[in-house]
Amino acid sequence: MRQSLRVLFAFILALSAGAAIAEAQQVGKIRRIGLLVSASPAAAAPFINAMGQSLSELGYQDGKDIAIESRFAEGNLNRLPELASELVSLKVDVIVASGDRPIRAAREATSTIPIVMVISNDPVGLGHIASLARPGGNVTGLTTVSGELASKRLELLKEVIPKASRVTILGDPANPGTAVHFKEAETAARLLKVQLQPLEVRTPQDLKTAFRTAVKGRADALIIVSGGLFGTLRTQIVSSAADHRLPAIYTEGEYVYAGGLMAYAASIPHQFRRAATYVDKILKGAKPADLPVEQPMKFELVINLKAAKQIGLTIPPNVLARADKVIK
Repeated sequence: MRQSLRVLFAFILALSAGAAIAEAQQVGKIRRIGLLVSASPAAAAPFINAMGQSLSELGYQDGKDIAIESRFAEGNLNRLPELASELVSLKVDVIVASGDRPIRAAREATSTIPIVMVISNDPVGLGHIASLARPGGNVTGLTTVSGELASKRLELLKEVIPKASRVTILGDPANPGTAVHFKEAETAARLLKVQLQPLEVRTPQDLKTAFRTAVKGRADALIIVSGGLFGTLRTQIVSSAADHRLPAIYTEGEYVYAGGLMAYAASIPHQFRRAATYVDKILKGAKPADLPVEQPMKFELVINLKAAKQIGLTIPPNVLARADKVIK
């Protein structure tokens, strides 16, 4: 009997020691966060920094508690499946995917690793989630509802250029959100009695052709749909608009910081900061299916007066008064 008790006691001690070691290893474990974006590292840097700052405020330290594994397609969207598979092979704890194509690539690469989407115009329509309230599956995060702002953007263009009757909208068709933008813009154009010219830009070479077509079509202004290939063409797009003296409104504020005229959109840095809160919840055990998708809480009207002066345009005082940020 004593021998049996000693064996049982030793077994219990071994179990306790094993549990203590496992707990210590879990506490000291570095959690891996995968980041998948279609743009270049330079273009994505402000967003990544915003997410990193938010993670820091939540108590995470890079290299101590977390490690971020970043993958950039740099405009080559065909690489996204390969990059998503790389993140899956690294056995990351969560994948943060920015844009509909990266989200789709991540979804196709894994059905088990949690995915936090940052920028998606229509996540339900594109099949990323079942609904905003009950995402289901392994995907949750934030939507931008950018296409639904098409009417507001056209209204702003009309306020800045009252005589505008022809507007060209440029977008990369490989970006799933572009079709939504075009559709919403066409509806808004009919209401505002504006002739809309949709032009697709599939390659960098198409950009020059698109601007020539816009000028030939006597466009009074442009709408630039961000995402997809455009993430790597930001500088060229802004320069081309200035060279052709075409006022342009963008669906992402970063174009204005790069020298563009104006933008009305959800704040993308704010979206990335909010994405960090989803990462935090998931790392603490929450399931994506149980985390409702968040709609934008912060929209920004950003105006660049330097860009306006460059093309000889005066921004009306009533529009300037509504701007969240003005670059002088």
